[in-house]
Amino acid sequence: MTITYKVLGQTATTAAYTTQTVYTVPGTRLGAVVSTINVCNLSTTSNSFNIAVVTSGTILTTSSYINYFTPIPGNDSIAISIGVTLATNDSLQVYSPGSAVTFAVFGSEIS
Repeated sequence: MTITYKVLGQTATTAAYTTQTVYTVPGTRLGAVVSTINVCNLSTTSNSFNIAVVTSGTILTTSSYINYFTPIPGNDSIAISIGVTLATNDSLQVYSPGSAVTFAVFGSEIS
């Protein structure tokens, strides 16, 4: 078993009200562990965000959320140390009603 530590994904909410997949465990990997998710609000006004784990073969539902409309002040960031375990083809999806929120996901892939 090989563990590779890396930036798993990064995205910015360029269009408000759009859920985006920031990371999906590749089919060539056994799984992944998300150690930290950094959320940054680039706007001067307050905003909020959602983070969801969607398991392989399913769709986003209310039970998928690990953060739901979590507030984030203007010009601020939040680092979430969480330890989410993901299996092959599971995904991490993010959303913000504003268009100036970025997400960076750090962790390790297992192969």
